[in-house]
Amino acid sequence: MTEPTRYTTGPPELPLRMDPEPLPVAGCPYCTELARVRSWARAGGGMTTVSDCNVFLRRHPQGHG
Repeated sequence: MTEPTRYTTGPPELPLRMDPEPLPVAGCPYCTELARVRSWARAGGGMTTVSDCNVFLRRHPQGHG
């Protein structure tokens, strides 16, 4: 059994994602709505919503066959 750490450790280093934002697929109403919400959220300073929209847009193209 290992001995538990009795001191604080440094913060973990997460990778910085530098990918460009995903673009909506032309003619897809779902992509268009996500891009609209992303623009609205960015204008209001809601970067969490911007990030969420980017994740949904990245995952959504699986439905565009």
